[in-house]
Amino acid sequence: MPPEPDISGLNTSRRYNQWLGGKDNYSAERESTATIISVLPNMMAAAREGRAVVMRIVHHLVADHGIRQILDVGAGRPLSPNVHEVAQQANPKTRIVYVDNDPLVGVQHRGTTVGNPQGVTEFVDGDLLNTAHLLADEHLLEVIDFSRPVAVLLGSVLHLIDDDERAYEAVRTVVAALSPGSYLVIVHGTFDTLPGTTQLKVRDLIGSGRHGTYHARTRAEISHFFTGLDLLPPGIVSSVEWHPTPETTTTVPDAMCWTAVARIP
Repeated sequence: MPPEPDISGLNTSRRYNQWLGGKDNYSAERESTATIISVLPNMMAAAREGRAVVMRIVHHLVADHGIRQILDVGAGRPLSPNVHEVAQQANPKTRIVYVDNDPLVGVQHRGTTVGNPQGVTEFVDGDLLNTAHLLADEHLLEVIDFSRPVAVLLGSVLHLIDDDERAYEAVRTVVAALSPGSYLVIVHGTFDTLPGTTQLKVRDLIGSGRHGTYHARTRAEISHFFTGLDLLPPGIVSSVEWHPTPETTTTVPDAMCWTAVARIP
């Protein structure tokens, strides 16, 4: 039997799913969201732009750069269109592994995620902060061949790690495992684009400890994740500035996010 959800307290994965339009949330998530949007009215739009840019990047890497393997770390709960749908529409032979440390996320992926029969779509329990163990997982290695190019997606996950050194070390370990021609994708929350008074209110809100971990980083801090890598144009930009489409209408301040894609040389 799958584990029963604990609905007694806030679950940030369920709250993020709520922001993306999902229905798998309870009173703790709804109350937290109501408080957050009283300070940041466009937070839900920002979350959706952060997800939308990941889908644009996935299509770009598969369709234009020939990527056929994707590792989505911190994948969160399945919500269509998902990474495998976008990737396998661009090339049906693309192989995708979703990773998350929430056991209920695993149950949902295994129960609902159906990939193209020409490709492979799998879920692996794992944690970015237990990087070496994750990269050695036998089920992951049955799908992903690290001797060939891989796109690693870190979408809206690094800002959930408040220890800078652990975050940088985890990314360095991942990059070291990748072959030349692989790609690192980061979508990361920031307060850089907000007015000073709003930044103070948000930091007070986060400092209360009632809304989970959210460690926004500056553009300069995020650039350190890409040390030694080759940034694809347009570099480190807002999620709404990375190859926008006509549907991309959120402003840079409201998007509250830096996005970049880099190639392992």
